[in-house]
Amino acid sequence: MLQKITVIGAGNVGATCAQRAAEKELADVVLVDVVEDMPMGKALDLCEAAPVEKHDALITGANDYAPSAGSDVIIVTAGIARKPGMSRGDLIKTNAGIVDTVVKQAAELSPDAILIVVSNPLDAMCHVALKASGFPSERVIGMAGVLDSARFRFFIAEALQVSVENTHAFVLGGHGDTMVPLPRFSTVSGIPITELLPADKIEALCQRTAQGGAEIVGLLKTGSAYYAPASAAVEMAEAILKDKKKILPCAVYLTGQYGYNDLFIGVPVKLGIDGAEEVIEIKLTDEEKSALDNSAAAVRGLVDTLAELGF
Repeated sequence: MLQKITVIGAGNVGATCAQRAAEKELADVVLVDVVEDMPMGKALDLCEAAPVEKHDALITGANDYAPSAGSDVIIVTAGIARKPGMSRGDLIKTNAGIVDTVVKQAAELSPDAILIVVSNPLDAMCHVALKASGFPSERVIGMAGVLDSARFRFFIAEALQVSVENTHAFVLGGHGDTMVPLPRFSTVSGIPITELLPADKIEALCQRTAQGGAEIVGLLKTGSAYYAPASAAVEMAEAILKDKKKILPCAVYLTGQYGYNDLFIGVPVKLGIDGAEEVIEIKLTDEEKSALDNSAAAVRGLVDTLAELGF
C-alpha cells in the first residue's frame, strides 16, 4: 500500500504537484479544492494518464477533506497567485485566511502528517500553518530554498554551458527579494562558481535568482510559476517519505540557530521521516550574515503584519 499525500489547492501548482508525485509513484494523492468538481476532473485526467506513464498511484479529487484522512504529507498550495506588479507581501491578508482555514481542516484528519507550505508569502504562511495545525514546528516546513536554489542552479548552468546535474547551489533567507544566494557554497562538480565566473556575472545571477518569480509573473501576465515550485515541493516530500536524510534549503522554525528565534527562515535542513530533523549551521562571512539579517527583518515585518491581522 502506497503512502498518502494530500495536495490542498488544485490550481496549476497543486495539480502539477499531484502529477509529479504520482508519476514518481511516491504515494497515492488526494487533490482537494473548493471549486465544485474541478479537482475530481483533474484527478480523473491524471489517472487516465497513468497507463501511459506506467504508474499505479491513485489520484483522488475531492471538495472536502474526508478522503485526506491519514495523510503522511500535506502540501499546501491554496491561495491567490501573484499578478504583475504585486509583491508576495500583497498577498498576505487573503492568503492568511485561506491557509488558516484549510490547514485546520486537514490537520484535524491527519494529526501525524508533515506540512509542506507553498502558498505565498511563504515564510509568513508557515507561521499561519504552524498555529492553525498545532503541530510541532519540525513538522511544518516551507518550500522556498529548494525552488530558489534550483533557479540559481539553472542560471549557473546556462552561464557556464554545463549540465544542470553538475550544479549545486544554496539560497538562504526569506522567499522574496531579500533572499541570500551564497556563491561560495555554489559549485559545478565541486568547483566553487567564484573560481569559474567573474564577480559581476555572479552578482547578476544572484539578482536574477532573487527576481526569479517576478520574472515569470511578468512573462506569463496572468499567473505565476508552477512547474518548478511543484517539482521543489515534491522533492521535499520524497525526502520525507523515503526518509532520505537529504539536506535541502527549506524554511523552518528557528529556535536560536543563526541567531534567530521564533521565525521561519530558509536554512540548510536535513529532511527525513520526522520532518525537519536537523538545522545545519554553516559559518557565514560578515557580509553574508548581514544579508541574512536583512532578510530575517523582512520576514519579521510580515509576521508583525500577521499579528495585526489577527493571525
